[in-house]
Amino acid sequence: MSDPTYPADAASSLYTHDAISPPAAVLSVGPVVLPAPGRAVDLEVRVSAPVTGSDLPVILLSHGQGFSNHLSSLNGYAPLVNFWAAHGFVVIQPTHLSSRTLSLDPGDPEAPLYWRSRAEDMTRILDELDAVEAAVPQLLGRLDRSKVAVAGHSMGGHTASLLLGARLTDPLDGKEVNLAEQRIKGGVLLAAPGRGGDALSEFTAENYSFFSTTDFSEMTTPTLVVAGDKDASAHLTVRGPEWHADPYVLSPGPKSLLTLFDAEHGLGGISGYDVAETTDENPERVAAVQRLTWAYLRSELYPGDSAWQAALDALAAGPSPLGRVESK
Repeated sequence: MSDPTYPADAASSLYTHDAISPPAAVLSVGPVVLPAPGRAVDLEVRVSAPVTGSDLPVILLSHGQGFSNHLSSLNGYAPLVNFWAAHGFVVIQPTHLSSRTLSLDPGDPEAPLYWRSRAEDMTRILDELDAVEAAVPQLLGRLDRSKVAVAGHSMGGHTASLLLGARLTDPLDGKEVNLAEQRIKGGVLLAAPGRGGDALSEFTAENYSFFSTTDFSEMTTPTLVVAGDKDASAHLTVRGPEWHADPYVLSPGPKSLLTLFDAEHGLGGISGYDVAETTDENPERVAAVQRLTWAYLRSELYPGDSAWQAALDALAAGPSPLGRVESK
């Protein structure tokens, strides 16, 4: 399938004709089942890739939570997955143990969000790329395993931040946790959680205590942080929208921060097409997220590639920019 296209004026207002190539046909296979001894269930993933091409870079995409049953699984985030795959990436989406599609024991010490297992899922996928290729014969020999990125939305952003180098203290044993994955060379955090401590709501501090010790000071991998300036997330934080910029503000460079104007937690609707839980549906905003995240990862994984600069120039053009970018 090819990328479902948003209105032409949404894209053309941001990007000139030659800023990005036309979308390629995409193949998507799922579930691919990876045996996972010691995990509550085997790990299921969806693999999406352009039908043609070789030496393809890889994006591991971690889903968020939310109220829908299937967005928090390998079946979510089609607006991003289809776009990234149609423009040259292989996208691998796991169904984490926190997914509403699974009925697991609520008494598990990691339930309901399974913060550690989520990050371990991504490492397992990288360990099992041979099995992924074997399960999707059309991919055999087409991956560039030296060019791997991670992306995540909301709780998936927390997962991605741990893989990029963020730390926390395990509330069960008091030990610092380091789940940084050296095979990952770049990241995108979408509406990700910020720091802990007094930034958390009372509900979050009581129910999700692992958030309390989040530390971005060792998150050294290059990362694009995407935040909406209307994303208050009052159930999680008392700091308002600026909380979602913490992974940029509190981590060392190189980092970039994309602040989207008037965007709420769904960033215009990235978790799925026309989903009810999107509170700020905006196809033009989704088009911006698609293209800016693609361009960032393209230039990060391929130094010298001009995609990111072209995307920045396009974002700044026109009378009403959708957002702003700052870097360090």
